Amino acid sequence: MKILAIEFSSAQKSVAVFRSDWSDENSQEILETGERSTHALAMIEEILRQSQLEREQVDCLAIGLGPGSYTGIRSAIALAQGWELARPPGSLNLLGISSMEALAAQAQIEGILGSVALMVDAQRNEFYLAEYEVSSEAFRPTTALSLASFEEVQQRQTAGAQLAGPGAPKRFPGSRNLFPHAAGVARLAASRSDFILAEKLQPIYLRETAFVKAPARPTL
Repeated sequence: MKILAIEFSSAQKSVAVFRSDWSDENSQEILETGERSTHALAMIEEILRQSQLEREQVDCLAIGLGPGSYTGIRSAIALAQGWELARPPGSLNLLGISSMEALAAQAQIEGILGSVALMVDAQRNEFYLAEYEVSSEAFRPTTALSLASFEEVQQRQTAGAQLAGPGAPKRFPGSRNLFPHAAGVARLAASRSDFILAEKLQPIYLRETAFVKAPARPTL
């Protein structure tokens, strides 16, 4: 299976291709960091070129659904929806992958082992937080994803938790700077078969919407 993965939930955007027919079952990846990063479509075209794949040869699109940058995640979902529309019905599989799972996979790759508290900035001085048990062979969640205040995360760190996440050292000195990678999203997708329609892809977002409908104006 040929998988194209898109992970735009953090400041480090990435795309990757995973091919199960490669002898080393490896993936190729392009990383871009910063506001002036390459346009998403250009990143995709380049990773396909490096992998010697045409668009029509992609069997599965795997999207990092966050939590994280709502704008980045929505843009990745929009790309997936447009891609599905351009393909004949039933010719493309889609998967949504938790970016927290991708973070745990990256922690494993970087040797951050044991009990790891993974955090992602949720703005408003809050953080998405989930704890994983990570070993060199596997990883598993030990707490559910939740919203935590700055003080709650700080207390976890003071109590001895290994803290890691995108930009984490800026807010919590001594923590590990860790980003989700599209290569990790692709590898996670390779073992999944719970495919989804593009219209069903939604960002992982724990807050209720802040939008409030204005009251109707009284009629005269």
